[in-house]
Amino acid sequence: MKHLLSMTDLAPEEIIEILDMAEDLKEKRVRGKVTDLLKNKSLAMIFEKSSTRTRVSFEVAMSDLGGHSIYLNSRDIQIGRGETVSDTAEVLSRYVAGITARVNSHKTVEDLAAHSQVPVINALSDLEHPCQILADFLTIREYKNRLKGLKFAWIGDGNNVCNSLILGCALVGMEIAVACPEGYEPMPEIVTKGRELGGEITITNDPQEAARDADVLYTDVWVSMGDEEERDKRLSDLADYQINSELVAVAKHNVIVMHCLPAHRGEEISAEVMEGPHSVVFDQAENRLHAQKALILKLMA
Repeated sequence: MKHLLSMTDLAPEEIIEILDMAEDLKEKRVRGKVTDLLKNKSLAMIFEKSSTRTRVSFEVAMSDLGGHSIYLNSRDIQIGRGETVSDTAEVLSRYVAGITARVNSHKTVEDLAAHSQVPVINALSDLEHPCQILADFLTIREYKNRLKGLKFAWIGDGNNVCNSLILGCALVGMEIAVACPEGYEPMPEIVTKGRELGGEITITNDPQEAARDADVLYTDVWVSMGDEEERDKRLSDLADYQINSELVAVAKHNVIVMHCLPAHRGEEISAEVMEGPHSVVFDQAENRLHAQKALILKLMA
């Protein structure tokens, strides 16, 4: 049995397999072809954090595949009243074919996986967001026809999405340059692991250095859920790390601009770029559905 808690739970060939399957499923959906490969199977979805794309994409994915999803927030299950994560995993895995969890602490998904009899998918933790990266790679491949050899530039806060991108880029052979202000760099352990995987990784405080000749520019919100008390400080510290037309100009002429959403126009990305010809953010958001369909088929079918 296989779980997806981190990008490193997937081998490079498994990432490509999932992307190939996602492309096929996307084409079939466009043509109205349906499948019931997950008929009579259910996915439990534990959500400690609110979501738009993650919840809807997983629910629609299960429906499209003939299965059923069960949304469980902290008020719906006994974890919120003191039941252990291990007991929850033991019970849920006797009912369902898979568990996906969007949680505050990465330890929660680790504990779920340790005690579950069915696959566990990390739908976001404070450490990683591997489901987002599969959709990102699907989008990049659609626009660039490849992954290996491209230059990927992350601009802003070195957060959980950045962590997973560092590891994912190393696995598929993309160079990644991360530009963050001091104190906002990705975790050193993640950078070390990425380099051990063979990744070409640059960490810099200069956004123009990171963006120079990039094939992909990527950012995320500066104030994530849980960081609201630091909002003013974060906006001040990250003010020079906006993806705007000046930064796009130093990248390659056909650069694509990505954002995992929700976006705060005028903060981490300018409205001009967000709505401009280089932006692929809504294709990227759509691809959450197709990449996750492929992932849950791989793990649960």
